[in-house]
Amino acid sequence: MKNRKAEIHENALKRFQYSTDQVIEKPFNWKQMLRLFSYMKPYRKNLLPLAILMVIINTAVRLIIPILIGVYTLDKALIDGNTGMLTYLVLLIFGLYAASYVANFFRIKWMNQLGQSVIYDLRKHLFTHVQGLSHRFFDQRSAGSILVRIMNDINSLQELFTNGVINLLMDMILLIGIFFILFSLSPELTLAIMVILPIMFFISTSLRRNIRRSWQTVRIKQSKLNSHLNESIQGIRVTQSFTQEKENMAFFDGVNNENYESWRVASQKNAMFRPLVELTNALGTAVLIWFGASLIQGQSISIGVFVSFAFYLGMFWEPISRLGQVYNQLLMGMASSERIFEFLDEKPIVAESEKAIDLKDIKGHIEFENVVFSYDAKRTALKGISLEMKAGQTVALVGHTGSGKTTIANLISRFYDPTDGTVKIDGHNLRDVSLRSLRHQISVVLQDTFIFSGTIIENIRFGNPNATDEQVKKAAEAVGANSFIEKLPNGYETEVEERGNILSVGERQLLSFARALLADPRILILDEATASIDTETEVKIQEALKTLLEGRTAIIIAHRLSTIRESDNIFVLDHGEIIEQGNHQQLMNHKGEYYRLVKAQFNMLNAV
Repeated sequence: MKNRKAEIHENALKRFQYSTDQVIEKPFNWKQMLRLFSYMKPYRKNLLPLAILMVIINTAVRLIIPILIGVYTLDKALIDGNTGMLTYLVLLIFGLYAASYVANFFRIKWMNQLGQSVIYDLRKHLFTHVQGLSHRFFDQRSAGSILVRIMNDINSLQELFTNGVINLLMDMILLIGIFFILFSLSPELTLAIMVILPIMFFISTSLRRNIRRSWQTVRIKQSKLNSHLNESIQGIRVTQSFTQEKENMAFFDGVNNENYESWRVASQKNAMFRPLVELTNALGTAVLIWFGASLIQGQSISIGVFVSFAFYLGMFWEPISRLGQVYNQLLMGMASSERIFEFLDEKPIVAESEKAIDLKDIKGHIEFENVVFSYDAKRTALKGISLEMKAGQTVALVGHTGSGKTTIANLISRFYDPTDGTVKIDGHNLRDVSLRSLRHQISVVLQDTFIFSGTIIENIRFGNPNATDEQVKKAAEAVGANSFIEKLPNGYETEVEERGNILSVGERQLLSFARALLADPRILILDEATASIDTETEVKIQEALKTLLEGRTAIIIAHRLSTIRESDNIFVLDHGEIIEQGNHQQLMNHKGEYYRLVKAQFNMLNAV
């Protein structure tokens, strides 16, 4: 029999095999990296030039010092016994080292500032873009996956922007400078040493694609880990209620182990670069000693030149080693940037037209003309719906689960666009109006209310950030929320954590009512909004709504049919089609599906 822990791990793999995160098969290309580096453009006139200037100063100093030590100090000052020149050279070398220290200090300072600014801009851009994407984007991705892109993937670019870019420039200048100086000191010795470079180049380039794929895999495993953590924290009550802590831990262990293994493999491949550099360094040093000694014996070079050559050779392998690290950073940056740009290149399915108009103070007259809609192109949620909701009416949508009620509400708010047909408000096709002007005049109250971290008054004011404290309190009083708010320790200033866990389900629902009504919408959508409220509170809300809904178009979606008796019009839906329409009394007299629903609910309540 299969081990239980192994079985849970296997289930974890199956659970995540349909993840939208996949290794992106794209060749390493500088075009994409240039797109990433374009985020440095705002700083090209201040921080970047200053940092580059410090790099030039630091590099120039490092290139000058070995010549001063070998050629001038050994071959001239010491051999000639020139004490004054020796003193001058010692002071000069000390001054150059001090200048190099100062330049390096400011380079690090300005590049850290530049790197943090770029990371800030990139994260802000990605978050802003994600906020503008359509609901379908979030339907297809877990919150953990999105969180990884915005946090981990962008964080992984920090070292690249802070040190990688400037180190690449510094090391390239240093290598070119060292090469020309070495060649000027001794062309023969330089060519003998440089013979080993093609070997290193061939080995390192052969690892290129493999390492990039490894870092992509790391990002994917992190995404899966975050997704599971998010689910586990959100569903902790369910886990504890069914005593599934051990199973959940085993599940987490499997996903965590995959994340660990991906990091181990990627880090192992990264670590191969340094030994390669050390190997070439050892070979280069061996060539220097063997061939350099023969050149000294043949008086082709002096001792001072040999010492300078040794200094430069030691310096030569240092930037080579750093270039390997920078290359690793570029590979990590490539893996992360591919995932970041995948989101940035995502276009909203619900997009504004270039000539979108702003809706000004709508009346709230809603029309559906032969509307067909499918969420996944497989199952049709609405089948040629045509309906009219007159301005100022209270309209109810009734039907079994999956009949299309919430879909109609989503199309009115234009969270989705119809697959076919037209949705209009005040005669305007919703595809032709700006999203902001449309949604600014619509408020939605859902059954699953989201409460943000902050105070009670801040949560209500979310519906209208410019509302005064007095307006907030009036909205709360209108829906009956004031009575429980005033009993809280700090009243309206009481702090609530994410999702409002200190509040009951009914209290959270009342806050969402106050939030929606404070927005003063022309269209109010209540999607099972009273499902979690007790009967006594519901009666109070019904009384408040009579006044508050006056002059507004209200769409009420409810299974509790007592809440819709006073509606002006009721649409009964079944499998995406309207099968009945009328007010409560008309539909009861018709004795159709609505009549049967009411009777069934009445009998159930009497049975209780």
